[in-house]
Amino acid sequence: MFAFHSPLPRRTVGLTALAAAALAFAGALPAAAQGTYPSKPIRVIVPYSAGGGADNAARILALRLSTALNTQVLVDNRPGASGIIGAQAVAKADADGYTVLYDASTYAVNPSLRKMPFDPAKDLIPVSLALTVPNILVVPPKAPTADFKAFVARARAEPGKVSFASYGAGSPAHLAGELLKREARVDMLHVPYKGGAPALADVIGGQVDAYFANAGSGLGYVQSGQLKALAVTSRQRMAALPQVPTVAESGFPDFEVLEWNGFFVPKGTPQPVVDLLAREVQAAVRDPDTRARLVKLGADPVGGTPAEFAAFIGTQTQRWAQLIKANKITAD
Repeated sequence: MFAFHSPLPRRTVGLTALAAAALAFAGALPAAAQGTYPSKPIRVIVPYSAGGGADNAARILALRLSTALNTQVLVDNRPGASGIIGAQAVAKADADGYTVLYDASTYAVNPSLRKMPFDPAKDLIPVSLALTVPNILVVPPKAPTADFKAFVARARAEPGKVSFASYGAGSPAHLAGELLKREARVDMLHVPYKGGAPALADVIGGQVDAYFANAGSGLGYVQSGQLKALAVTSRQRMAALPQVPTVAESGFPDFEVLEWNGFFVPKGTPQPVVDLLAREVQAAVRDPDTRARLVKLGADPVGGTPAEFAAFIGTQTQRWAQLIKANKITAD
């Protein structure tokens, strides 16, 4: 039997072994847990197509975050299944802070409409609400209804004949229409489209009576005179359309529909990383240049803590689940 004889004193050997063990343990931890985050590029998965509202906003924010975090923040588009494909990719990613989800309103709606391959409430952590976007109730420029109250009066007088477009069953535009039907006690015909562009085109052309357009996509058409705005779905009037009333002030005080975007990370991401990302998102939406660029998209930059965002999502999920169940809405 051979014994190992160290030239070092016994106490020194013990300390050296402890130090080596500590280094080995530290090496096994993600860089984020060692206080060096970020040490490499961060990938932001946007589960929607390039060029859309969420993608445009994500790229504006990624640019600011790249500067603030002193690393590349890269947008990776993973469209499909109403955002589920991209969100699932993040849910299954390493919880190290280097794969981030930038999702939208469908995040809170999908669980009530579709069989989910993962559990958003358990597999993802809310980081920060980035922005909200109201919808604009638009009609053709030559529509017979001069204002929102006249539109509701016509819908009441002609049950089932006034039509409203959406970019798919369960989309924010669809849910806004269903909410108006409930609050105003009117019967309108839902006409779903495979996307916002064809929906807008048919409203402009007069084939459909109305559309709750996302402000990011509809504002330009209103400003150019191709569409007429009757109301907005936020609690306050839009700065870009100060003359257009809200639905809430027009006799339906409980009416509010906001599309939103926010950041998420996989479950298990170290809390210091979550908190750092939340702080930087809040700083980004307060940055004058970034804020101005987001406002041009029709957005209201918000920001907020992880706890605030989690509470917001919980409220949104419950609210739309009740409406979807009551109206027996199913996915396309």
